[in-house]
Amino acid sequence: MVMMDTLANALATIKNNEARGKRECIIYPSSKLIIEVLKVMRKAGYIGEVEYIEDGRGGKLRVQLLGRINDCGVIKPRFPVKKDEFEKWEERYLPARDIGLLIVSTSKGVMSHKEAEEVGVGGVLLAYVY
Repeated sequence: MVMMDTLANALATIKNNEARGKRECIIYPSSKLIIEVLKVMRKAGYIGEVEYIEDGRGGKLRVQLLGRINDCGVIKPRFPVKKDEFEKWEERYLPARDIGLLIVSTSKGVMSHKEAEEVGVGGVLLAYVY
């Protein structure tokens, strides 16, 4: 059995295509988690349209790239974070204050660490992007 972290693959695909200056990239296989993470990135303006393509094998996602991502990746292991601990993780994964996002899976869904702070929930760190 091959252990695959599809989210890590998805973010690596985005990062590599972004580095090559591509306009879009295809991510497969897709998953609900990947879609949720991409929604957060889109809301923050890091990527453009995300389109789901059904191929009968788990689907693909076509992602529009805007050239705004310097780095993105998953956070492994997926550390649990309390609602008042985000700052320590921002220092660890993001380059500077107010630059970039941590993407967190909370009981209220997948959101950026800023939203999680506003809502006042903790969660599990999934990824970072800046």
